[in-house]
Amino acid sequence: MNIKLGIPLIASIFAGCSTSVPPDAPSGAHVDPALGGRPAERVETTRDATSTATTLAGYKHDLAHRISQVNSTKVYIDRPQALLRSVVVLKYQVDGDGNLVRSEIFRSNRDRETESTALATLKKTAPFPKPPAHLLRHGHVDILESWLFNNDGRFQLRTIALPQMDR
Repeated sequence: MNIKLGIPLIASIFAGCSTSVPPDAPSGAHVDPALGGRPAERVETTRDATSTATTLAGYKHDLAHRISQVNSTKVYIDRPQALLRSVVVLKYQVDGDGNLVRSEIFRSNRDRETESTALATLKKTAPFPKPPAHLLRHGHVDILESWLFNNDGRFQLRTIALPQMDR
């Protein structure tokens, strides 16, 4: 084998076997190969169950992980298929105590089964980690999250989803 071709080939093989933490993962996250290389995280909270997130994006990330953990049997752990069955966007509010105040379908393709699943998984997860006080506006936090559904009815949340497969 030509040495010029062999070294990049070997390097790419080892890179493909890597279990490094994705660049968007929080520091200290442990990668679980059983989750398709996604970080196996638990949401960090203070003693009173307040999220340690410092930004709204960080808090949304915490909520997405919590929803996925509680509803793990309905979550697709590999890359989502190229053409999704449905995308359901929910708008919801979490109060200062982590309670789900309200939820509504913000956008959908009118697939009633996936709409129902998205709303049910959100409600099943409550109460959530409490939002940090500095994120509250009028006593609550507004969140928009997208549920990405494969044909089999399982989903990933857009905030923590793996890239979709190519066609």
